Amino acid sequence: MTKILLIEDLPDNVELVRKALSRTGYEISHAADAETGLAKALAEHPDLILLDLGLPDYDGQTLAGWLRDEVTLVDTPIVILSAWPEEAARQVVKSYRCNGYISKPIVKINEFISQVNSYLKKP
Repeated sequence: MTKILLIEDLPDNVELVRKALSRTGYEISHAADAETGLAKALAEHPDLILLDLGLPDYDGQTLAGWLRDEVTLVDTPIVILSAWPEEAARQVVKSYRCNGYISKPIVKINEFISQVNSYLKKP
């Protein structure tokens, strides 16, 4: 089963992502802050990390940098999931070697699922 780690602090966003992706057969793990997210990423080796930029302990950019510095996670796709302005989020993607950006709020569930599938190279 494909494992996705969602690092997101807002419960409504967590619930929406869980509902959307669980119905497609993905196993969803969750962390509400950067420290827990890093620990889970190292322990679980997910197939994809969905990363919010506005976390309560450290910002998402800092966490993205930590994740990219981990040898065991260097090839794991990291996708920014954020309500930040698109240009700012895309700059984070480039600067921190992430794989892409998905805008919040998630309005079109099928489009969101297709975007996630594309980062996992699934049809």
